[in-house]
Amino acid sequence: MKITKQDILSALETITVAGEGKNMVESGQVQNVVTFADEVIVDLKLSTPALHIKKRAEADVIKVIQEKVFADAKVVVNITVEAPPAKQNPNLIKGKPIPGIQNIVAVASGKGGVGKSTVTANLAVTLSKMGFKVGILDADIYGPSIPIMFDVALEKPLSINVDGKSKMKPIENYGVKVLSIGFFTQPDQAVIWRGPMAAKALNQLIFDAAWGELDFMLIDLPPGTGDIHLSIMQSLPITGAVVVSTPQTVALADARKGVAMFQQENIDVPVLGIIENMAYFTPEELPENKYYIFGKEGAKNLSEDLQVPFLGEIPLVQSIREAGDAGRPAAMQTATAIETAFETITKNVVAETVRRNESLPPTEAIKITTMAGCSSVKK
Repeated sequence: MKITKQDILSALETITVAGEGKNMVESGQVQNVVTFADEVIVDLKLSTPALHIKKRAEADVIKVIQEKVFADAKVVVNITVEAPPAKQNPNLIKGKPIPGIQNIVAVASGKGGVGKSTVTANLAVTLSKMGFKVGILDADIYGPSIPIMFDVALEKPLSINVDGKSKMKPIENYGVKVLSIGFFTQPDQAVIWRGPMAAKALNQLIFDAAWGELDFMLIDLPPGTGDIHLSIMQSLPITGAVVVSTPQTVALADARKGVAMFQQENIDVPVLGIIENMAYFTPEELPENKYYIFGKEGAKNLSEDLQVPFLGEIPLVQSIREAGDAGRPAAMQTATAIETAFETITKNVVAETVRRNESLPPTEAIKITTMAGCSSVKK
């Protein structure tokens, strides 16, 4: 018996697609039909990856062809899946600027323990002293320390009504608005979350907050290069990134990776520069002496090697640590070498941000897809 394509299509028109009120041919599920002697190949495209749906479609096709066309037909059904695009939550407008926020600067480090949060806190208060409106998003989900450094660890954000919507009001101290996951956990409570859960919490801190007008939002990223970093860059168009490192070789190796992450072709976040923390130690009794405990000018040499700006160095001073622990960032101390160091660095960050905005188009948020257990990143 000769089987024709039209015979097959006529048979498939008797199969109704569940929920659509149309038959398999009319709905467009049948992509192609090939016949050869007693063999039939049917290509289908379904909108759901559910295994039972695919099995049911395959069984229905084989059954109807053998019942209505040729009982001994050898039928092969090839199924591909084209899922409809996921519906976007209108409350989470990912990848678009937050109204009122002019510049979003990510502060990152390749490894922990180099003083990234300390630098973020002192940059923020220095920007505020210069007259800028500043906010900090503490994105270090697993080790939030910004609330302690701003002496607001026991505070809880209030809910306020903004244009008919309930929003979180950031905690404010020293002229800086702060939101952190630390406000919603107990001091001795470990945050044990997988990536998607952490990303959801960050999105709430970003989009469900009443940040108001800000010249700068600083994002204190976790150490390393991982899922949280990608989630932030997926959610927000980052103006630029600052990488913090000590002069130590081990820290520099990780800082290099941090810069490489932002410079990756499909991420392409401008690196505003590198800051060298714990650059040298000067004893009180020997103010003219500098001791390079962790190495000399390592971050400065790295910035030259990577051809990114060197934003400045911060000495290893006990009072910086003490000020952070006491909840009053060291840059607030007036007429000190520490204040001068942070002023220099902050002015360089501002200058590089202005230069970046004048010479480059706005950064786009990246789009992240997961395939075969690994992430691919694209604009």
